[in-house]
Amino acid sequence: MRSKLFSAALAIVAAGGLVPMMSAPAYAEDAAAHSGHYSVDTTPVGTLLEDPAAVEVLKALIPTVYANEMFQTMGRSLTLKAVQQFEPAALSDEVLAKLQAEFDKLPAKK
Repeated sequence: MRSKLFSAALAIVAAGGLVPMMSAPAYAEDAAAHSGHYSVDTTPVGTLLEDPAAVEVLKALIPTVYANEMFQTMGRSLTLKAVQQFEPAALSDEVLAKLQAEFDKLPAKK
């Protein structure tokens, strides 16, 4: 049931039916872009899915979310923080903090 709700919600957001409830401030986007590190607040899921090292982090820390087809297709334009509203248990603030800590360990992208 939860997976179906997540899928339906992602489909609505991806279709432009709703504006994601959470958006990062412009300064956060600038800081993440300049640091070269991924951010749970500003980096689109699609960008993470294109990096094998980031994929390994996702597989290790949020395997059920990662395995969800909707996450890998319609969720690509959303950030992990935005996906949290659809998967609040799997993407709790604690889990997002762990993900961010792992992303910070990855080499910076230029």
